[in-house]
Amino acid sequence: MTDETKKKVEDKILGLVTEYVGKKRFKPIDIVKEMEKEFASEGLTKDDIKAALKDLMDEEKLVYGYAGGSFLTVPENK
Repeated sequence: MTDETKKKVEDKILGLVTEYVGKKRFKPIDIVKEMEKEFASEGLTKDDIKAALKDLMDEEKLVYGYAGGSFLTVPENK
């Protein structure tokens, strides 16, 4: 996966989670499945998408929340 593609995937993931804050809670697997559909034509694998997701969490752009189950969300202070 090129840096440009990785950036595009990260932006799409962040946009999706941000759009639904307070409306829907995404589990990591839900995001992976959604991105697989979105980027199927570009030949991305689950591992590529998981790597992009991990980078977002390492950079603290996404964090885990818990309310009856784990989900990803944007940090409250951002």
